[in-house]
Amino acid sequence: MSTSGRKTVRDLRRGNRAMLLRALYFGGPASRNELSAATGLSAATVSTMTGDLLADNVIVEAGHVDSDGGRPRVLLKVNPAYGYAVGVDVGETQVRVELFDLGMNVRARAHYAVRSAKHDPELVARHILTGVDAVIAEGEVPARQVLGVGVGVPGIVEPGADALVRAKTFGWEAVPLGALLRAGTSLPLFVDNGAKTMGQAELWFGSGRGTTDAIIILVGSGVGGAIVTDGRVYRGAGMAAGEVGHLKVVAGGRACRCGARGCLEAYLGAEAILDRAGVVADSADEEAALARLLEEGSPVLGETVHLLGVGLSSLVHLFNPERIVIGGWAGLLLGGRLLDGIRAATAANTLAQPFQPESVVLGRLGPDAVALGAATLVVEPFFGDAAYPASVPTIA
Repeated sequence: MSTSGRKTVRDLRRGNRAMLLRALYFGGPASRNELSAATGLSAATVSTMTGDLLADNVIVEAGHVDSDGGRPRVLLKVNPAYGYAVGVDVGETQVRVELFDLGMNVRARAHYAVRSAKHDPELVARHILTGVDAVIAEGEVPARQVLGVGVGVPGIVEPGADALVRAKTFGWEAVPLGALLRAGTSLPLFVDNGAKTMGQAELWFGSGRGTTDAIIILVGSGVGGAIVTDGRVYRGAGMAAGEVGHLKVVAGGRACRCGARGCLEAYLGAEAILDRAGVVADSADEEAALARLLEEGSPVLGETVHLLGVGLSSLVHLFNPERIVIGGWAGLLLGGRLLDGIRAATAANTLAQPFQPESVVLGRLGPDAVALGAATLVVEPFFGDAAYPASVPTIA
């Protein structure tokens, strides 16, 4: 029996395996010599462990590189076909279901429209379950190789088997989404806030890569966010950290969908921008309507940029991030035209010392990063340890 707090040989092997997999996943392909130098593990340990991983088909050879005066070195990488993950984005107007291999390549997609006025939990769960079956079939993937299903949803997700979701914009109050999904699938399930899943995707693969402290903001019909501290998505005591859209930017201001007044979302979300501009648009038409406002240079955009700068300034003063990433379909539209103004508005409201305007950047993963981020929830346990790029050894 092991002494409490003391690592066993099995623990050490598991940790070494996780370290090698993380190095290969985020920095590979790499040779055994490069892995040894990057991780600090001995050449013998790396040789033994990579041999085991090759035998299990977890990693595969990825070509050769010349070496000085010796035989060419074999390059290794994580086998993208070893396993698959389903990522789900439950949005305002649709449920998007995507199947990814371990290289995060999309193998199949399915979309199901929902009415923004009514997000019936049972219907949403049916769409998710139907989509999971559809993408696995379309991708021609053996069910035994599917590692699980990750789901990104609006609102606060409470931990636990039922994955209770509180999403005021959907009219959901303690909806047991996890329980609804487990009634229809035996696959492992992971449910999280959609802005946080997008944040993790940008942290792993996008504009947040290489940072240990960042703020990632999702701007769509509403506004959400993810706070990254010490290379991890910060969740807070009640899993509710990152509700950026409900920072108060105008005392007693416009009514927000959450029921309060003066929230950033009441001014910055696409729904709010269009409302302030006097544009009536169905949720399905919001993107085209916002694009027209940008083309026309609507006067409401100036106030939008100013208030976004005020909100970002508060986040800078609270968290001092290395980088602020703006994503989501509306965020990318706004940032594509107004990024310089957003940087200037943030700088005008921020102490100079902790802030560099160029640290505000656009997301690199496009408007559909929520589903990709949801899939990372499934992939993360595959490494057997925290799999954050900021903690990954650098491969030269």
